Formats: sequence, structure tokens, C-alpha cells
Amino acid sequence: METDIVVMGSGATGLSAAVTAAESGAKVVLFEKQRSLGGTSNFFQGTFAVESDMQRQRYITYSRDEAFKGIMEYSHWRANPRIVRAIVNESRETIAWLQQEGIAFTDATINMPNAPRTYHTIKGYGETFVKTLVTKAKEQGVDIKLGAPVKRIVMKGRRINGVFAEQDGAETEVGAKALIIASGGYANNKEWIKRYSGFDLGVNLFPLGNVDKMGDGIRMAWEAGAAEENIGTLELFARGPVGPEFALGNPLEIAATQPDLWVDAQGERYCDEFIGFYDSSTGNASARQKAPFTYRLFDDSIKESLLVEGIHRNAGMDNPPGSRPLHLDKELAAALERKSTEVFAAGTVEELAVKMKADPATLASTVREYNAFCEKGHDDLFAKDRKYLRPLKGPTFYAIRARTVCLGTLGGIRINHRMEVVDKKGVPIPGLYAGGFDAGGMWGDSYSINASSGLSSSFAINSGRIAGRNAMAYLRGFSDEEA
Repeated sequence: METDIVVMGSGATGLSAAVTAAESGAKVVLFEKQRSLGGTSNFFQGTFAVESDMQRQRYITYSRDEAFKGIMEYSHWRANPRIVRAIVNESRETIAWLQQEGIAFTDATINMPNAPRTYHTIKGYGETFVKTLVTKAKEQGVDIKLGAPVKRIVMKGRRINGVFAEQDGAETEVGAKALIIASGGYANNKEWIKRYSGFDLGVNLFPLGNVDKMGDGIRMAWEAGAAEENIGTLELFARGPVGPEFALGNPLEIAATQPDLWVDAQGERYCDEFIGFYDSSTGNASARQKAPFTYRLFDDSIKESLLVEGIHRNAGMDNPPGSRPLHLDKELAAALERKSTEVFAAGTVEELAVKMKADPATLASTVREYNAFCEKGHDDLFAKDRKYLRPLKGPTFYAIRARTVCLGTLGGIRINHRMEVVDKKGVPIPGLYAGGFDAGGMWGDSYSINASSGLSSSFAINSGRIAGRNAMAYLRGFSDEEA
């Protein structure tokens, strides 16, 4: 079997690459390891862009230069500036391209305080994005193969010459001049997570929404001579409660997301809870504990405030500030009745500590200190905004477990701003491209959130588009060489 370009993976990166290349006339085969398409891209709600028509219509003046500087400063210039600039510059045209492909956007907004309005929300969210691009890919003749993992790369000297992929239990060689790796990282690889980040997967780090992400594309790129980049960087946040009994965005998760009192496993406060508005900061603060879980505390008065006045911190775009978690009492009662290990209630702080398996004296001291800060309107410890200082007085005290969650891995393969995979000397490997969760260079030690909401999905989409376009340019040059 022969083709022009092989794409490995059907998430935002792979689909964007496949459609872009096919629209330019390339013959494309897309291999997807799973039996379903899209992976974690089915779940994102919006994407980053600057200087889009939607922003212009809303008098949003945040510029490409400002976005570039904000992302670079967030990473302390550990990110590759040429990659960052390429993604930022591409983002406006990508929104227009997606609209042309049939994807509708509902707003250019933001999901945190005091941040630029870069978040372009998609009607129908990621699931619609995936379905739309899959349809476009098929219309352009992309050959999509499900349940067909790429197993290894075929090289001819330093050039890509094809892949071996498994189909129906047998390996098939597919000749190709270019390969775009978009396999989604290694969020489910316990050995790699331990080796590169120090976490124990399933113990003190939980991969949310990721399935069978083992780093296949990263490993194959390394075997082909690629250099490493940002291999230990993770997209982290903290979520509670966790488990099959709790759906995403349930009322207990909404309550646990609010910036009230957060304590570690010993019962000691560990951060200014206002950082809960910023996912990366929340994840980093939680990750410092290297413990299986932390706790989010509130009482009856806070619960009543949530039900009457609404929430401060949104829990997804469907639950904006001011929303009321109307079924909170029902969900609390149900969790307590079934003796869930994720939710606890007690008539005293000391009794709550026992149920949490925390030190009663430590938790009691923490609550007393916190209540004193609330009463005088100043947080002497972490300087939290007084607006969010609400004391815990009872008569019932609640605790919800929260865990450090990984939305994806943010590195592995070193690339340049053309999404070409490069070796340890920075020299491109002819015909090899990568993007999304497999590629490094876009980040420092954390996912950049404050200056660029939606950048993870934007990097995936834009890196796919850039890779598809440059792979097509490589094919033309390759043909010229052959001629």
C-alpha cells in the first residue's frame, strides 16, 4: 500500500493535519489506535486565538504581540519562542478555517478573572469539532482506519519511507514520504509518568479522559533519531471528587471547586484558594503535596450561599459564575448515605478530621486560624482576596476529596516552528512531523493558562495545520528532487 502522508492519531492534531494536507491535494491515510475517533479532543469546549474576527467584533484588542509575550513570560522563556510565535500567528486564520469547514463558535470569552478574552467556545464543543473534521476528511478522500495502531516507522537513510501498522491482527507496510505523529502523548503510561514526572499513576496522579495513551508516537520518533523536549511536563489541575460514581461537573465537584478552605492530608492549609480560578496553579499547588488527595472544606452557611447566591468559580462553560448547584443537597445526602470515601460530614471539626484521617488538632487549628482571618477581613497567611473569605461555623462541616489530575502530557518530541521533528543537533528528519501532546517546545514547566486560555487545544489544532501544510510542501520538494 502506498500513500503520500500517514497521520498517526485522530485527535485535534491528526484531523487538522489530515484535512489540511488533503485539501492541498495529498493522498492521506490516517491510522487510529482506538475503535472510536477523536480521543480527548471530544471533550474540549473552546480554543485560543487572537485577533480573530469574533474578537474584533467585540472590541477585544488583545494582540498577537501581547499574547506572544504573555506566553513566553509565563514559561520564563523556557518555551521555544519560534514555536510560540508560529502558533499565535496561525490562530486567527485557524478560527476562520474552522468556520469555513462548518464549525460554529458561540463567543470569544474567558473562563477566569483578569485574563484576556482568548477563549473561542465551540457550539457542541469538542465532539462537534471531531465529527465535523472527520466528515471533511472523508470528503477529501482521507482513508481513515480504526483499531489500527502504527507499530513502527520505516526509514530510508534519514528519510521517512513509511510505517508498519496493525490491521485485523496482521501488520501491513504502508509506503509514505511523510509521517505526522499525533498520537496524544503518554498520559496512561505508568512507567513513563513515574520516570519523567515522579508521580505514581492512579495513586497521586489521575489521567482524566485519556485512554491507552502510551507514548507510541514519541517512542517511535526517538527511535528514528528525534531529540527529546519537555518530556516531564504535564497539564495538571485538581479535581474532586473522583470515581465512576461522580460525573464531570456534578454538584459536589462544583462545590469543591469554590475558593473556600483547602487543606492537605494532614489538615493544614496549603494555598491561597483564589488560585482555584486558574487550573494550572491549582494543579501545581496540589501536585506539590505528592499525596493521594487533598480536601475542600465548607459548612452549612457556605452551602446555603452556593444554593442562593450561586457559585464564584465556574465549573465548565455550562456552569458560569452565578449558577446555582440546585441538586447539591441531594448529591451530598446520597454520597453520605452510601458511605462514599470521597465525601465526609460531621458536627465538629475534630470529628470531621477523624473521618478524613487527618490530625484533629491540626485541622482544628487550621479552621480557627482561617475563621480569624475571615472575621478581620485579612488573610495574614496567604493574602487571599477578602471577597472569598467565608468562615466555617457549622453546624455541619463538610469535606470533599480532591486529587491531582492530568489532562495530558505536554512534551516528548523536539520540533521546530514548522513542526518538523529534529534530531539532537536541531536538524530536521526529512518527512517527519509532530504536534499536540506528543510535541515539546510550546511550554515551560506548566501549561500556560493566564495569558492564553484554550492554548492546549489551540496548539493541537494549529500544530496539525502547520504540520499538514509543511508536509505537503515537503512532498512537492521531494517530487522535484525525484524529477
